[in-house]
Amino acid sequence: MTTHLMLMVGLLVLLALAFDFMNGFHDAANSIATIVSTQVLSPQLAVAWAAFFNFIAFLVFDHTVAATIGKGTVHPEIVDNAVIFGALVGALTWNIITWFFGIPSSSSHALVGGLAGAAVAKAGPTALIGGGFIKTAVAIVLSPLLGMLLAITLSVIVTWLCVRSTPVGVDMRFRKLQFVSAALYSLGHGGNDAQKTMGIIMLLLISNGLLDSHAGLPMWVVLSCQVAMGLGTLFGGWRIVKTMGMGITKLKPMGGFCAETSGAITLFLATSLGVPVSTTHTITGAIVGVGASRRFSAVRWGLAGRIVWAWVLTIPAAALVSALCWKLGTQFM
Repeated sequence: MTTHLMLMVGLLVLLALAFDFMNGFHDAANSIATIVSTQVLSPQLAVAWAAFFNFIAFLVFDHTVAATIGKGTVHPEIVDNAVIFGALVGALTWNIITWFFGIPSSSSHALVGGLAGAAVAKAGPTALIGGGFIKTAVAIVLSPLLGMLLAITLSVIVTWLCVRSTPVGVDMRFRKLQFVSAALYSLGHGGNDAQKTMGIIMLLLISNGLLDSHAGLPMWVVLSCQVAMGLGTLFGGWRIVKTMGMGITKLKPMGGFCAETSGAITLFLATSLGVPVSTTHTITGAIVGVGASRRFSAVRWGLAGRIVWAWVLTIPAAALVSALCWKLGTQFM
């Protein structure tokens, strides 16, 4: 491999880690919004708590999501450095736009859309692997629905169990339990989201002949992605915290516990199946479920509708930007 090519690969790895950092920064709200809005933890302590569990997720989960992104979304043989460049810049651009406007869009689907846009721009629709894309598309619909249904069910069960308890006692009990539920959710977030960047770096290494397509992930890839995700969470995306934790519905510690636990169950299930779901979709669905379990009017459906529109636009918008960036990348990659 020439020095120029090695330099390009190194720069693209750094760009992937920048996306991973932005993913953590953008999605910090997913991990901390509920525990901050219920005032169980201050924002500073909440992001530190979330960042720690984001980082240690590699000790818990296999790398099935990374394999889906790296080998199961687009055909590896058509991927080159320009495709990786286009995918990452497109996804980063959409993340920055949605962060600026405080919209909790999906970093996961921005990355999938970016990869698809750049690959299709190079080789046409045949560049996509149908099974991997269908898996992701189904998850777009199912992850928020599952989070919402679990949250409604758990809220009803917990409310019934606490019917004889005093409001003060319930509040104190769930303030403690929120430490556990927030930790589990952050663990699931780190396990699913960091693996998407691992998958992109895997694809980059395979396309440049630096990694066998049947080999596992190098440990330096795993650790660097988990560190970047954790640091991004540590810095936090405060614009989105307000939308997630306070804009959709009002949360108390019991509701925060139910939302986080439901989101964590969904993420653990998806990661074990190798499905790259959106942590944003998952926790938003769970928060909506908590609000709806009290009464339908407790949810600000207008805001929830705007969030859904952001979800719908994420993949095509990121794909379009990535296709343009792929063209740019062909000039110097």
